[in-house]
Amino acid sequence: MEAGLNLFSLRTMIGTEPDFLSTVEKLKEAGYSYLQYSGAAFDPERIRRVSEASGMPVFLTHVPMDRILSDTEKLMEEHALFGCKNIGLGMMPWDTAADEKKCRETVEKLERAAEKMKENGFTFFYHHHHFEFYRWESGMRLIDCLLNDAPDVNFTADTYWFQYGGADVLAYLRRMKGRVGCVHLKDYRIAKGDKADGGWEFRPQFAPVGDGNLDFPAIVQSARESGAKYFFVEQDDACNYPDPMAQVKRSIDYIRSEL
Repeated sequence: MEAGLNLFSLRTMIGTEPDFLSTVEKLKEAGYSYLQYSGAAFDPERIRRVSEASGMPVFLTHVPMDRILSDTEKLMEEHALFGCKNIGLGMMPWDTAADEKKCRETVEKLERAAEKMKENGFTFFYHHHHFEFYRWESGMRLIDCLLNDAPDVNFTADTYWFQYGGADVLAYLRRMKGRVGCVHLKDYRIAKGDKADGGWEFRPQFAPVGDGNLDFPAIVQSARESGAKYFFVEQDDACNYPDPMAQVKRSIDYIRSEL
């Protein structure tokens, strides 16, 4: 199975253009086939140069919400420079997500931007976390609002955040059928962690794909049945390890051999 990497996983290794290129070349050598651009300044020309020099296409981005809402036309032009048709939002601000009225207004604006993108051959993707499963006083949740009220908003489904949010991963992939072209493959494991008082506790932890507790063969099959085309490894804390590249290589090795 082919997969890409969300560069947010290696964000400390792409700050300069030489580092960006070197990192992408190492990812290609490790077995990755494509990229999501996130985790560094959005410079379309730099992305184009690195993508062309490395032969690694960029199939998804995460860009600021204010640009999605107020600079949609320019954003599409910039994505066209490096051949990317999928424009993504990494997250909605927490204060917006917690306020139902404010959130519904924002979802309406995102839907209008998504409509404009669709009219011009682009697709808008919303990347969820756990807080989209928070219930407002009305009993509704942000995830319901996006699914029910924003038909042109597509989803980058994140396997870890489904699990962390208490959602049924396979059920939500089915619910998102036809609108889940991109998936973040991120494992969920329980680890022992130190506490500030000197003790320790069990806690959830990001993990390379295959090192945690998620059933990825079932997840990938369900995602494909729901229309997923691009699968991106994402390990949010990979840069905290002595060898971040080794962390993401564990994921692609598992994916290529087991999925």
